[in-house]
Amino acid sequence: MKLLFDMFPLIVFFGAFKFYDIFTATAAAIIATFIQVGIFWAKNRRFETTHILTLVIISVFGGLTILLKDDVFIKWKPTIVNWLFSGVIIGMLLFAKSSALEFVMGKQIALPNPVWRTLNWAWALFFLVLGGLNLYIAFYYQPEAAPEIRTETWVNFKVFWMFGLTMAFAILQMFYLSKHIELKEDP
Repeated sequence: MKLLFDMFPLIVFFGAFKFYDIFTATAAAIIATFIQVGIFWAKNRRFETTHILTLVIISVFGGLTILLKDDVFIKWKPTIVNWLFSGVIIGMLLFAKSSALEFVMGKQIALPNPVWRTLNWAWALFFLVLGGLNLYIAFYYQPEAAPEIRTETWVNFKVFWMFGLTMAFAILQMFYLSKHIELKEDP
């Protein structure tokens, strides 16, 4: 259920794009993200960092897309988000006492420090590559195709391929972790 809730703005974006255009889809995604943050606040009386980060980035880049009638800005959004995630992970690896993933998951599982570091470097690299792949699909893939076709290709990549690649990478990480994981007892 959480996965579906987290994907709510993306689902709204995709539906609006299929029925209308990239600008309507962008506006719908901005509204859906505000709704998502509001619902989360109403249920939990707190904000989730990733929701707020996404809200700010989609509001800025989506707002520029709508205001300037140029889809370049919304096409940059997934890259910015992925590179921010990568930057946070790398920054915490280099400058914090615990790694980003250990900070998030350390209460549920225990792993040796080298495993946490490997896991964090893997995710940081994955997010860097995924951001670069988004730029390639958005701006360099099928240069001879009509702009509408290129935008549709990018939307399909953003909705299906980015999600699929992330899920596949997460599953591969589970296989890696299964060798090292120790579940922590809930007090």
